[in-house]
Amino acid sequence: MTRLGFLLDSESCIGCHACTVACKAEHDVPLGVNRTWVKYIETGTFPDVNRHFSVMRCNHCDDAPCISICPTNALFRADNGVVDFDDDNCIGCKGCMNACPYDAIYINPVTNTANKCNFCNHRIEKGLEPSCVVVCPTHAIKVADLDDPADATTKIIARSETAVRAPEQNTLPKVHYRGADPASLDPLRTAIAPDGMIWADTTPQHPTVEPNSPEVAARTAYTTAHQMTWKAKVSSYLVTKAVAAGVMVMAALQVVFGGNYYDVGAVGVMPPVVAGFFLAVTAALLVGDLKRPERFYYLITRANPRSWLVKGAGVLGAFAAVCAVWFVAGVVESAASLFWLAVLAVLLGAATAGYTAFLFAQCQGRDLWQSSLLLPMLLAQAVVAGGAVYTVADLMMDVPDPAMVHSVMLGGIGVCAVLVGVELAVRGTPQVEAALATMTRGRYARQFWIGGVVLGLILPALLVGVALATDSGPVTAAVAGVSALIGMWFYEDSLVRAGQSVPLS
Repeated sequence: MTRLGFLLDSESCIGCHACTVACKAEHDVPLGVNRTWVKYIETGTFPDVNRHFSVMRCNHCDDAPCISICPTNALFRADNGVVDFDDDNCIGCKGCMNACPYDAIYINPVTNTANKCNFCNHRIEKGLEPSCVVVCPTHAIKVADLDDPADATTKIIARSETAVRAPEQNTLPKVHYRGADPASLDPLRTAIAPDGMIWADTTPQHPTVEPNSPEVAARTAYTTAHQMTWKAKVSSYLVTKAVAAGVMVMAALQVVFGGNYYDVGAVGVMPPVVAGFFLAVTAALLVGDLKRPERFYYLITRANPRSWLVKGAGVLGAFAAVCAVWFVAGVVESAASLFWLAVLAVLLGAATAGYTAFLFAQCQGRDLWQSSLLLPMLLAQAVVAGGAVYTVADLMMDVPDPAMVHSVMLGGIGVCAVLVGVELAVRGTPQVEAALATMTRGRYARQFWIGGVVLGLILPALLVGVALATDSGPVTAAVAGVSALIGMWFYEDSLVRAGQSVPLS
């Protein structure tokens, strides 16, 4: 059995970029993206300073999260242990980019598919070495067969003190570094100075920790820019599916606990119509965020059952079917059908709202999204979103039990507030702390506090409380509902962006 890996000897590397150029030439890598690149860091204080070089690339992990999350099997493991990719299968969902803890995957701007170092597998299969190994003038890049103890490079790894990047992620990377400064392998221990880097000024595309942080041991002098992967469409999708799930859960609660209101449009007809609309918007957002949207049906025809992108699509489809049957039952006023459908609506509504927690858990490169609080937060947000829809609907139709809707919505807001408080109070990994700092004190602080907390939690709670305590009419509650939905989007957007703000390379 063969299990290929690399030994990158930083003690021998001279930072010449021959490997980067050879890789670009071998694979016709477009400008602006790289399969392999050389990172420079500088340590010490003048005049006692030093510069260190480290080659960055895919780590061909034994437990590769990019393979698990890929919904169409575009990323796969070859027989020699290399993590390879198939352009013809990729839909450009970008899930692999957030799953990779090493920032090794990019979207090819020509093909709009995910590419990365594939160990020059086409050369390996012909008995040749990878192009970077061939051109390295100091032989700082070596191929190792990690399953062969007699292999010369494997022997070097065995007898040397080597390190791997992000070992705490437990991906079992197969790229070993010898002689690398620890700060070179941990991006949270380096900072980019305000005056920029070699040949480049500091830009928003180079997120980094604060230069005066006590954890900083060096400055980054040269690296590559990596764009944020998931943005407003993903933030919006989290809200739209919360609305779809929440309105059906709220309708189900009224059927089960509020009486047989099947003959009322606000329970039998309105909820599935609203849910169906927002599910359609959810699907449009998901497809629109793909780099190859014309291939969206590969989620079915080339599905990877381990990916929560595939499982989530199945959940959304099942929930849409229940909404359609609910609509028919509401139109014909079938109380018995709605009562039994209520159980399915609650279960699939919860699955629709909550499956993203498991999808984000597959994004191992983003520690902020690994929180065990994410699932209860998504479920509580769905309750709030469902209540918000009903507060607005109360302006236009007869809602059977507005007080129950308001009480449930207020409870959901309270749970969200408690979960946000716990999230901010409990310390996490250095990456979580860096992301939370960006979200609450940095680039996204305004939208988190003013949008997510004030508009999303405090104002709706006060207004719903007033609606419950006084006979203020439906307008007050409706304003609370609209505010809650707007604030929810701001919170989700700050979470999505802050989670990706932490540098991985």
